[in-house]
Amino acid sequence: MDAKERIARRVALEVEPDTLVNLGIGLPSLVANYLPADVHVFFQAENGVIGLGARPPEGMEDPDLTDAGGGFVTAVPGAASIDSAMSFGLIRGGHLDMTVLGGLQVDEKGHLANWMVPGKMVPGMGGAMDLVAGAKKVVVAMVHAARGAPKIVPDCTLPLTALRRVDLIVTEMAVIAPTEDGLVLREIAEGVSVDEVRAATSAKLLVPAAPGLMRLA
Repeated sequence: MDAKERIARRVALEVEPDTLVNLGIGLPSLVANYLPADVHVFFQAENGVIGLGARPPEGMEDPDLTDAGGGFVTAVPGAASIDSAMSFGLIRGGHLDMTVLGGLQVDEKGHLANWMVPGKMVPGMGGAMDLVAGAKKVVVAMVHAARGAPKIVPDCTLPLTALRRVDLIVTEMAVIAPTEDGLVLREIAEGVSVDEVRAATSAKLLVPAAPGLMRLA
C-alpha cells in the first residue's frame, strides 16, 4: 500500500455516518474510495455538488460531474447540484460536519498552511480558508515530508490558511492531534518507530508512553 492510500484509508475511519463532509483537492479526494460500505455520508464540493461518490471507472467519466478540482466523480442516489452561493453558505454557516484538506505545513499550534506553493502559479486559495474556519471538524491529510523536508514544523513559513487550530493530522507515518498543550502523537503506522516519526518532524511532539497502532480498517 502506498503512502496516499494509507492516509486515505485512515482518514476514512474519521467519517461519521449521516454527515455532510467536504473533501479537498488531490489526496483528500481519495477518502471517498475507502469509506466503509455501511457508512452513509454526503460528500460536498465547493463547486456546488452534494452527494459525490468515488471516481468512475475509466471510460464512464461525465464531463459535467466533477469535484472542485476538476476531477471526475460519481453521484450517489439523492445527490443534488446547487449554486456556488448555496455551497459556500453551507460552509460559512457552519453546516459542514467535517472537511479533509491537504497541507503544505502544519505548525506546533495546529495552524495549517495549504494554499500558496512557492515558485508556482496557483489560482488562489479556493475554499480552503472558508473550510478551515467553518467546518465543525478539520482533518489534514498529507505526506509527512516533502523532498526530505518536514511538513510538521515549529512555525509555518508559508501564509496561514486560517488562525483556527485543526483537529487532526494524518500522514503515512502517524496520526497527530493538535491540542492546547501541543502536538500529541496518537498513532504510528505499522513498521514505523517513534524515533522515525520524530526524525521526520521538526516540530516538538508530545509522545504518550504507548502510542496506538495506526488503524486502516
